[in-house]
Amino acid sequence: MAKRKTKRSTDRDPYQAREARKYQNPIPSREYIMETLEREGVPMDMQALAERLDLSSDEQLEALRRRLRAMERDGQLVCNRKDNYCLVNKRDLIVGRVIGHADGFGFLRPDDGGDDLYLSFKEMRSVFHDDRAVVRVTGMDRRNRLEGAVVEVLERNTRTVVGRLYMETGVGFVVPDSKRLSKDVIIPSSEIGDVSQGQMVVAEILDQPTKRTPPIGRIVEVLGDHMGPGMETDIAIRTHSIRVEWPDEVAGQISGLKPEVAEADKQGRVDLRHLPLVTIDGADARDFDDAVYCEPKPKGWRLLVCIADVSHYVQPGSALDQEARTRGNSVYFPDRVVPMLPEILSNGLCSINPQVDRLCMTCELYIDKSGQVTRSRFFPAVMRSHARLIYDDVAAMLEGDPKLGKKHADLLPHLQNLNRLYQLLLAQRVERGAIDFDTTETRIEFNELKRVERIVPVVRNDAHRLIEECMLAANVAAARFLLRKKQPALYRIHEGPADEKLTDLKGFLGELGLSLPGGKKPRAGDYAILLERIRERPDRHLIQTVLLRSLSQALYSSDNVGHFGLSYQAYTHFTSPIRRYPDLIVHRAIKHAVNQGSVDDFDYTKPALQGLGEHCSSTERKADEATRDALDWLKCEYMQDKVGETFNGIITSVNSFGVFVELDEIYVDGLVHITALDNDYYHYDPVGHRLTGERTGKVLRLGDPLSIVVAKVNLDDRKIDFVPAKTSAGGAAKQRKDRGGKSGDSPSKSKPRGKTSRKKRVDKKQRPKPKKA
Repeated sequence: MAKRKTKRSTDRDPYQAREARKYQNPIPSREYIMETLEREGVPMDMQALAERLDLSSDEQLEALRRRLRAMERDGQLVCNRKDNYCLVNKRDLIVGRVIGHADGFGFLRPDDGGDDLYLSFKEMRSVFHDDRAVVRVTGMDRRNRLEGAVVEVLERNTRTVVGRLYMETGVGFVVPDSKRLSKDVIIPSSEIGDVSQGQMVVAEILDQPTKRTPPIGRIVEVLGDHMGPGMETDIAIRTHSIRVEWPDEVAGQISGLKPEVAEADKQGRVDLRHLPLVTIDGADARDFDDAVYCEPKPKGWRLLVCIADVSHYVQPGSALDQEARTRGNSVYFPDRVVPMLPEILSNGLCSINPQVDRLCMTCELYIDKSGQVTRSRFFPAVMRSHARLIYDDVAAMLEGDPKLGKKHADLLPHLQNLNRLYQLLLAQRVERGAIDFDTTETRIEFNELKRVERIVPVVRNDAHRLIEECMLAANVAAARFLLRKKQPALYRIHEGPADEKLTDLKGFLGELGLSLPGGKKPRAGDYAILLERIRERPDRHLIQTVLLRSLSQALYSSDNVGHFGLSYQAYTHFTSPIRRYPDLIVHRAIKHAVNQGSVDDFDYTKPALQGLGEHCSSTERKADEATRDALDWLKCEYMQDKVGETFNGIITSVNSFGVFVELDEIYVDGLVHITALDNDYYHYDPVGHRLTGERTGKVLRLGDPLSIVVAKVNLDDRKIDFVPAKTSAGGAAKQRKDRGGKSGDSPSKSKPRGKTSRKKRVDKKQRPKPKKA
């Protein structure tokens, strides 16, 4: 066969200008390299690619080598055994992230979307949860799911494992705390150090797992005893790889920052220091990223929402920016905060503290007497907060508290203006048809020993809602401004319910004699109408829970598809750049548009923004999971001395293997397994969200009240087991006897009479604790 002739590239790289801005000696872009391989139609080695791209100098060849390695790492290319590079999709391969399961199998979630691929126990031997890999589709499994085989691991994301150390015959092994990591880490005796059996440790992975060998590691940190105070957060931070230390480059960059704003930085900004702007936050808040002011106008109101100008201090591409991007967001644990930015910024220069000058980006809104925004603009400003107020005090002042009203007499008229505007915005919210679920958030209070004292509900008042409406208005104005300017940015999107979930929801509502308006494509307003109809029904919490679970999760995206739940055609996050990286991107986009910049000279392309959106959505989920792990641990710790006690609760989830019950007043949930129910066969109805006894006809339905006895608390698995209260005299007492009074041991097992599922427990998703809009 004749050898294929190569010819030098004469086509122009469409991204040449971008590469020239980023690099002193640019080479062809990733996109152009992929286009070249696509055009050639055959795998090419580095030498052939270099010739095709007209690269010859040592500097160019080294730059190409690094770029090809980076593209291989990012799953854009695969290097075969002959050291030839080819496009992934040319080999019918799929790149994605590994999702581990406690039972040892896993899935690959494709980077480009689509259905997950099942990975068998055998295929999972060589990878950890969260690794990125190239997988070849091998067929369908017994459950008719796409099945894959791991071809290559692109990115190892498990460098350390947190867990308990056990020793047998001189060899140690760490049992991971994360249930997504199903492989124990072998610790040679020489790498154990001074650690006691059963202590919580951090193991560094020395040898990653292969299909034939388990992971091998060494102990690098001893966290302490299993039940030590604060252990739950330490474990969650390390299990989910939450970054807490600042790299040396970041420390060097912020070392020259002063606590006060430099006079030179105030120049060229609108001066708002004369206006009585105030911050309104929770009593325990430490960072203040927004301030508000409102005044009446002949045709309505003028609202100023001033947000800390983080983008002034965090420049694109800097060490500080790279670290903030990696973190994606701050993480709020019950006992501490892991910030996205160093404290000198998050609690200092970028926190709108009272009576000090601060740089801000201001959203100015003109709102008519019906609550409609008629005009808006954005500009950089310098401001001074006139007071640091808390929600409870503001709510009390608006209700006429004389003592607080006298204390803040100079600010009270402005707060009353804000309240009048809030009433208009609230009326617009109702008219727009935004969904407003009645949910309960909780806060954990600790005693002096850092043990859980109590779990209390967070009560929202009109001051919370006032600030929320102001933030929503600013976020919507930002989204509309960016769309109007055709400026690429990140949007906060929330799509409507999927067809399958909508069908199940309508079937459930039909059994209750209800219907969801809107036909095949309901709007948020249709949900709101139904919520209003059921407001006085005794089963409203049941119906509301099912409605909530029919909705998708909100994400960040470079494409605006609107926000279903809030009923906005365009929505973004502008108001919290201290703690959310997408907000920082939005600030940069707004500044670029305000300064008349073009799309071509913006720091981010649309594909790059989409990648950032996916990354930030991922870090947001990671933060939620880490916080939920810590909360579950603390709730289990709180319930350990309550085994054998009786509580009342509400069924919050129904599954084929049992029901989850949330206890009244203490907001802890646990599982009543199907084997703990009356001697009967229970049939699971996923549409009706209920279990029905075949012989007795007894029904356990989502939202039903249920009295239970705490039967077992398993701190390692973050699980609490309940039994129905009426069986406590025999069953629960026997379980306590079998455990010898220790809540962490396994209870006795009775022979199941009903049909049960082999699925593992899936805890109900706890809503992350939101901070304003």
